[in-house]
Amino acid sequence: MAWLDWFSEPTNTKPLALLIFFVTFVGIILYVYGNKKRSKRLESYRDIPFQDDEEDRKE
Repeated sequence: MAWLDWFSEPTNTKPLALLIFFVTFVGIILYVYGNKKRSKRLESYRDIPFQDDEEDRKE
């Protein structure tokens, strides 16, 4: 259980947590912008909150 003591030190876990969060962030960015079709589809979703307003005004 000596290896668990390594995790109890903040000087060890902070860089590890930073590395985990950075890798996760880069993975999300690559997922979103890596594929052109997916990128265009996700870009079209940005207008969803405003589409309801336009339909209400037409009626």
